[in-house]
Amino acid sequence: MTNIGYHASHEQFAPSKLLEFVTLADEYGFDDVLASDHFHPWSERQGESGFVWSWLGSAMEATTMTFGTVNAPGYRYHPAIVAQAAATLRETYPERFWLAVGSGQLLNEGITGGNWPTKADRNERLEESARVIRRLWDGEDVTHDGRIDVERATLYTRPETSPPLVGAALSEETAGWLGACEWTDGLITIATPDHEGLERRIDAFRENAPDEPVFLKVQLSYATDEETALDGAYDQWRTNCIPGSVTQELRTPEQYDELAERTSREHVRENVRVSADLDRHLEWLHEDLSLDVDKLVLHNVNREQTRFVEDFGETVIPALE
Repeated sequence: MTNIGYHASHEQFAPSKLLEFVTLADEYGFDDVLASDHFHPWSERQGESGFVWSWLGSAMEATTMTFGTVNAPGYRYHPAIVAQAAATLRETYPERFWLAVGSGQLLNEGITGGNWPTKADRNERLEESARVIRRLWDGEDVTHDGRIDVERATLYTRPETSPPLVGAALSEETAGWLGACEWTDGLITIATPDHEGLERRIDAFRENAPDEPVFLKVQLSYATDEETALDGAYDQWRTNCIPGSVTQELRTPEQYDELAERTSREHVRENVRVSADLDRHLEWLHEDLSLDVDKLVLHNVNREQTRFVEDFGETVIPALE
């Protein structure tokens, strides 16, 4: 049975509101939560960026679901601190926390200063950080000199089982590389309208890691009617529809908003699944399931979360199960 998750977008909502939404999602049959880890939002219109690690404890105490977050260790977070935070959550709530790691965006990681590395350098830093995290979870006394430094670090509070460590990828190349990394317990990626491109990305990962799970974040906009759904997606998510890797190189929400002014509503529709029809959303999700994914995380990118959780919980989740 595929696991169905709810995306808690800290860029769009205050932590107190997200706590209400995940509690509702738990009541309506969602299995999992993916919580974003941002210092800045993608847009001034979104206007939030709560600290996810403070929020996770409250959310996990209030619900029965499993939780995960995507983190970029090695910049604003030292990997030893990421390992400690993840281990504490997993020890407090056994088997209910997983961690994804990626190479990050300047928008969040640039706040500590310094030059922003190339993608190749960021991947090497990610691999070093992931290996440090693994060693700490294994109870080792860790010293490491490299792109990140660790001096005699030992993690004393550890869970009975370590959190799954999932690699995040937006490209076929990165997905293939993650599949070949021995530290990777799975892949998380984003569903795109280009279903063939998504399938190639998943295949690139599974070529090297055939038995590891694949998590898929689905960006959709559901509302009472098509126009409202499209308007909501355009208002809240057009900054995430900018093509190419430039989105990893912008420093401020204002820069995203300036670039996104060139983005049309139709371009947003090409990048977000916009529909007021639950049957259409079910069709899209069944196409995703045909790729044998293990977890679907549904992100309703507009601001209407309550109707989305209730309608999908009553109709879509039972149909998928």
